[in-house]
Amino acid sequence: MNSMNDIRVGVGHTHGPRRLVGTGLLATLAAVVATTLTAALAQAVGVDFEVPDGGEPIPLAGFAVVTGFFSVVGVVIAAALRRWSAHPAKRFVATAVSLTAISLIPPLLVGADGATTVALVVLHLVPATVMIPALVRTLPTRTD
Repeated sequence: MNSMNDIRVGVGHTHGPRRLVGTGLLATLAAVVATTLTAALAQAVGVDFEVPDGGEPIPLAGFAVVTGFFSVVGVVIAAALRRWSAHPAKRFVATAVSLTAISLIPPLLVGADGATTVALVVLHLVPATVMIPALVRTLPTRTD
């Protein structure tokens, strides 16, 4: 027979996989919107997003698609660490910050003009500032 305490523990569990996925998908939507709006603002002030090797400027939809894809990858990483890590929140922060830092390298190497390079770096940091805190809040912080 279940006691009232058993029911409360089940209902009050705030770090479940459903919460992680739901929060992750909402954060993904927020990251896509924030990144696309930031790119549109950059274009409005004169950033052309033309990468020398590609020739064509990066379209706003391109920022949205790439942000959405890699944000979902972040949710998958968070879910995997939630399942298999003894310290999922700590490991997720380390992984996400490392991957964000690595993602800043290509904009610095493509040879775009200064404004485009700065904008691309900012456009890597915008979704990270949305996704990382949102996902960390859904992960348990085990202290053993």
